[in-house]
Amino acid sequence: MPYRCRSQHAVTPQGRGRYPGFDVLDNVHAWDDVTAGVVLARLALPGGLAFFTSAEVGVAAPLLDLLLAQDGDPRVPVLALIDARLAAGETDGWHYDEMPEDAQAWRDTLRLLDEDARARHSGRGFAELTSGKQAALIQAVQDAGTDGQEWHGWSAEHVWSLWTRYACTAFYSHPWAWNEIGFPGPAYPRGYLNAGLDSREHWEVADHDDEDPIPFADRVETARHEHADVVGEERAQERGL
Repeated sequence: MPYRCRSQHAVTPQGRGRYPGFDVLDNVHAWDDVTAGVVLARLALPGGLAFFTSAEVGVAAPLLDLLLAQDGDPRVPVLALIDARLAAGETDGWHYDEMPEDAQAWRDTLRLLDEDARARHSGRGFAELTSGKQAALIQAVQDAGTDGQEWHGWSAEHVWSLWTRYACTAFYSHPWAWNEIGFPGPAYPRGYLNAGLDSREHWEVADHDDEDPIPFADRVETARHEHADVVGEERAQERGL
């Protein structure tokens, strides 16, 4: 079954990962045909989009790249995966009471994010801004959610949930992301025998980096909040508050 060229072995997003040389597709022969077909279809080159308009793509593409820190190639085609999902009506099966169904919520929140950009940057749309200014607008939504505030009449926390749920689901459905985290793919039909901490099957590989990423991420988040507090105090002083 032709599903990749030789140069695409062990591909990870932006070439990052803790399992160098690991490629989940080396075990594709262990999957049943239906499972293999579903997974391998995600490697197809993105075609034309069926849900998002060109204007929405100008907002959604950088939004998703910034949410997932996809700042270089190779990129997981998250936008195309979300587009296909929304076009097919494949949602999570629920939505927050105060928000419309997910497809409309995506359209509305992208429009509102673009309106924020135009209001704060002299009429320039979100797609026209630098990544730093785009990130600041996105961060404002997350911060509002953390503080329990609303964003354009909706819970900012719920808007953040909409974006990150779809972004993370799409990203971690892709074999390149599995290579990055050392996930060996669907267990059916072969199953697992060696359950337990640090127990591996013969097709799994060990982490090549002993550094626990969680403490580092916690330090980054703490520093971000401290910086936001300092900036907030400086702005308050400038306004004489």
